[in-house]
Amino acid sequence: MKKHIAVVSGDGIGPDIIREALKVLSAVGAKFAHTFTTSEYEAGGIALDHTGIPLPEETLKGCQESDSVLLGAVGGPKWDTLPSHLRPEKALLGLRGGMGLFCNLRPAILYKQLADACPLKKEIVGEGLDLMVVRELTGGIYFGERGRDENSAYDTMAYTVGEIERIVRKAFEIAQKRSGRLCSVDKANILNTSQLWREVVGRVQGDYPNVQVSHLYVDNAAMQLVRNPRQFDVIVTENMFGDILSDEASQITGSIGMLPSASLREDSFGMYEPIHGSAPDIAGKDLANPIATILSVAMMLRYSFGLATEADAIESAVSKVLDKGYRTADIYTEGMKKVGTSEMGSLIAQSL
Repeated sequence: MKKHIAVVSGDGIGPDIIREALKVLSAVGAKFAHTFTTSEYEAGGIALDHTGIPLPEETLKGCQESDSVLLGAVGGPKWDTLPSHLRPEKALLGLRGGMGLFCNLRPAILYKQLADACPLKKEIVGEGLDLMVVRELTGGIYFGERGRDENSAYDTMAYTVGEIERIVRKAFEIAQKRSGRLCSVDKANILNTSQLWREVVGRVQGDYPNVQVSHLYVDNAAMQLVRNPRQFDVIVTENMFGDILSDEASQITGSIGMLPSASLREDSFGMYEPIHGSAPDIAGKDLANPIATILSVAMMLRYSFGLATEADAIESAVSKVLDKGYRTADIYTEGMKKVGTSEMGSLIAQSL
């Protein structure tokens, strides 16, 4: 197989972690006889510094013309005082909207080797945790009409039936391939958009009779994630709720540095990135954990390229390296073997 990948390293630790992810991708290509080529593009703070805008047209065009996109991280305190339309984070919204990436997949997996890093009691998480948050990515309050004057401001949450149905169907399809359980999260006791959301879920449910569906209000869902996270398998929800709940779920696993994500459109095209930020305070210091980005490459192979065996191989390699006691600083505990960003990437590549 031959595939071309647009690489957007971004800011802070972005280049550090992307370098290790590409190291692992190269090992996959060598092991399984695939050819992966890449082109580098700028977005976020580095693009602001060089071009004056967070998402240059060249970057969006290059990403659109690729087979997939691998993203590091964008943003940092350096740009926090800029007007909202110039913030580095606008690059993410521009990429998602410009490429039609409406479906965000965020797995939250507690690795057995890192069970002690989980902030919840062992009797709550049991033998482990493996859930998937399916977040709608291009609608809702982040993309609705907004405005402000000296005395007030407003942001509008809006959804169409079509926008809801396409993300809900994705969630049902994922639930079918897992345990067949889907929890839809909304605020239907208050919000008109949530009432429409729940109606669409109920209608689409008839096409997936083998999936068991439950509904929770978002405030209760946030509470239940801490009280009994094992009750969940697949969660589907709108943009802002998904943003918050997926971050909460990530913390239950003990380290945000372990978790990948995928942003997909209706075909197999996707953008893949770790869920953590740019951490500029440790950039270039060989301290960042590259595993989330490496696991994002595994998601890319599985969801965009249909290479499940190769994706499994990466995930297995990560698990084997953790079994041997290797840890970056964020997941290090006494008695383990502390390694840096580069060595962790090399160990995983070698394990392949």
